[in-house]
Amino acid sequence: MNFLRFLFSKIFFKQLFIAAIIAVVFVGISFWGLNIYTKHGDRIQVPDVETLTLESVATYLEQNELRYQVLDSAKFNPSYPPFSVIEQYPFAGSDVKKGRTIYLTVNPSGYRKLSVPNVIQITKRNAETRLTSVGFQLGEVTYRNNIGKDMVLEIRHKGNKIEPGVILPKTSKIDLVLGNGKR
Repeated sequence: MNFLRFLFSKIFFKQLFIAAIIAVVFVGISFWGLNIYTKHGDRIQVPDVETLTLESVATYLEQNELRYQVLDSAKFNPSYPPFSVIEQYPFAGSDVKKGRTIYLTVNPSGYRKLSVPNVIQITKRNAETRLTSVGFQLGEVTYRNNIGKDMVLEIRHKGNKIEPGVILPKTSKIDLVLGNGKR
């Protein structure tokens, strides 16, 4: 019974009113402080840095108070200059806050180097599959008198005979010399 009397007393309503005012003031101050701390509404546009070299990107982004980080440099694109930006995230024109990190994909100086697989003494079809799966391109196919029809006798690069295991840039053209089935 005393508890019910307390719930309907002036003291309880006075304390409830004071607590509500303190809660509203606390929430208001918190939101105001968060707006200042997070720099709400203070945004800049991300510049387009694609095709720029890494050195010029560094100065350009620092002038705009942005940071950058290189994520990848394994995708080679021959239409871009070496060590230039191929992709960026966030994309150009996006609104970000000052100090945001822009993630860059940089074009390497050339294709990565790969070892030529051993395709000698296997069929043309298998040799094509092995070479293209690694990343090489099939070049010219010539035939020579040999009993093994469509059997790879030797591999060539730029007209020179090469041995399996030679290191060449990815997408290099590999020429095949095959047997024609005649003695």
